[in-house]
Amino acid sequence: MGDMSREQIRLSDRILSALELSLEQNDIKISELLTRALEQSMTRNTGGGEFVERRDYPPEIEAAMSKLYELRDKQDAV
Repeated sequence: MGDMSREQIRLSDRILSALELSLEQNDIKISELLTRALEQSMTRNTGGGEFVERRDYPPEIEAAMSKLYELRDKQDAV
């Protein structure tokens, strides 16, 4: 049963968790790297380098992206 649940976990879910943590820690560089990794993990089974339009992201990814943009804005304001 352990193997079954492990197979159901998507890489993008793990990356999203890491992204959320990096955003909580205000780590913009890691957040940006994880955002790129998240995009890659979401498109790799759909032909590779295709761009996933932001409006197609699930709500939890939209929330993380919004936090990243807020963090960027705060950093630019300093």
